[in-house]
Amino acid sequence: MVKPNKYMLKEKTNYGLASKNMLDVYEFLWENNQMIANQTLRVDFLVQMKYGSLQAERYVNFTLQDINYLLEVTKMLKEMSEKVKMPDDIRAFMIERYNSYKNFQNQLLSQYFLKGAPPIQPTPAMFKYLSDYRKVIKMEKEPIYFVVALLPCSRLWLWLANNLDITQSNAYYTWKKNNMVGHPEKHYKVILNNNLNTTDKIQMANAIFRMQMENEHDFFATS
Repeated sequence: MVKPNKYMLKEKTNYGLASKNMLDVYEFLWENNQMIANQTLRVDFLVQMKYGSLQAERYVNFTLQDINYLLEVTKMLKEMSEKVKMPDDIRAFMIERYNSYKNFQNQLLSQYFLKGAPPIQPTPAMFKYLSDYRKVIKMEKEPIYFVVALLPCSRLWLWLANNLDITQSNAYYTWKKNNMVGHPEKHYKVILNNNLNTTDKIQMANAIFRMQMENEHDFFATS
């Protein structure tokens, strides 16, 4: 089970911020953990990508792990879309996100001329990342926390793409271009603000959000 004390808000002033931003938990989670985004932007993998010096083999391995992530999270979303019956907004979220991930999965497999889901062995960092998703699913808590667990990937990649200074002549500009446009707030903002409406819930959400942000950092750092 995820232990919130490891990632708990440490400063009393942050508890005050959580209370003031009760109606905008979406922004609070990001602002309270943005230092992890800043650290991720500075990892060697992205620095090498920025300067166009990243070895192709590293990028291929990164892409394979990303495909594995997509395949496994799509399976989890399918499970949650069938499992969650209430509340209505979270049920609708799970169904919509599953359909979106499934469509993107099919598109990606077609792009790489794959007839089906390939067997990919996860790196230790990816194994932990996916295991932490499953721990959140197994928690005897509200399904809103799986919504929280999904957000770091959607928001961080968009932020990284927009803050990574890659020119159009760079071989990795395609990665930037493909990830720099998106509106995660359309999917997450209202549902988080409506369902995370107590200090305890925000505290748990922050623990899970931070855990997944750190998993994202570790994925990039070990790629």
